[in-house]
Amino acid sequence: MKKILLFFMFLIPLKVNAISADSAVVMDLQSGRVLYDIKSHDEHLIASTSKIMTSLVAITYGDLEKEVTASDSILKAYGSSIYLTVGEKMKLKDLLYGLMLRSGNDASIAVSEAVGGSIQGFVYLMNEYAQIIGMNNTNFVNPHGLDSDGVGNTSSAYDMALLTKFAMKYPLFREIFSTTNYKTSSNLKKYNWEGKNKLFKMYKYTTGGKTGYTKLAHRTLVTTAKKDNMELVIVTFNDPNDFADHKSLYETYFNKYHAVKILDKNKFELELDYYKRTEVYIKNDYYALVTKDEEKDLKIEYNIYKDMTLTDNIKIGEAIIKLNDNILHKENIYVKKITKAKQKESLWEKIVGWFRKW
Repeated sequence: MKKILLFFMFLIPLKVNAISADSAVVMDLQSGRVLYDIKSHDEHLIASTSKIMTSLVAITYGDLEKEVTASDSILKAYGSSIYLTVGEKMKLKDLLYGLMLRSGNDASIAVSEAVGGSIQGFVYLMNEYAQIIGMNNTNFVNPHGLDSDGVGNTSSAYDMALLTKFAMKYPLFREIFSTTNYKTSSNLKKYNWEGKNKLFKMYKYTTGGKTGYTKLAHRTLVTTAKKDNMELVIVTFNDPNDFADHKSLYETYFNKYHAVKILDKNKFELELDYYKRTEVYIKNDYYALVTKDEEKDLKIEYNIYKDMTLTDNIKIGEAIIKLNDNILHKENIYVKKITKAKQKESLWEKIVGWFRKW
């Protein structure tokens, strides 16, 4: 009997990276390259992971040191809360920590009114930002993610990964996203918030995350992790085993890929035929995330702008990193120093060049 069971087990195909989610994506945080997905463009209710966009809009448009006064609109909030009192005053920056760590729906209302003038005005900014980023399967109707009668904020796993990739470029967002505990105070009381992202305790390479849950959306989770110059973002929707699945996916893809340093900002050199006597530089290192087999297919192309009037620190082009024909990254190239104020060959250089042709 055991032999028969073993025979049938071999006939059943094993699903690699089998996880519990209805929809999921693993994305390289630098390039935006999708490494793994399950129906990643399908639209879902996203619950409190919406607050990633709420935070990004507030950081972009708000006065972070401004004291925000909680209006009676916070009384409409239910579910997760930081328990603000009507009339209570707190800095916008501190509210964002309560928004992200404790998923405070009252905090999201206070933030939206302070930054957008009204909840409706803030939601307009959220959807405008989504269009700028390229979140084509996303629609926001509120700043907190609560839903009712099937109506709520909707997005795709891919779009939420794209949003997180964009948001992580902001140092303050990255700081808040990575915080596990935060202490602050208002004009009325003191607060000590502990984050809800359990992955910090389960997986040592975790760099951030936002949880979400409603009865209609079920469990939603966005996390990031970094190891050996590789940084990934994972999004899962309707995943009852989300934290364990995120850990498993990180371990799988950190083992499958490795980081190749393609650009070194401290050693960057480029000979330019068009612009003579110029030194150039880039501002960032770049590591390409590839498998061993893909490494040979990496290449750098340079797009140098012509006929520019050069000044120190002006952008003159881009270094374009490609994997086969797919663009992984574009890094701006700047002029560091001009030793002589000219961009084209002098008359003498033209004469010398002419004689060299003979």
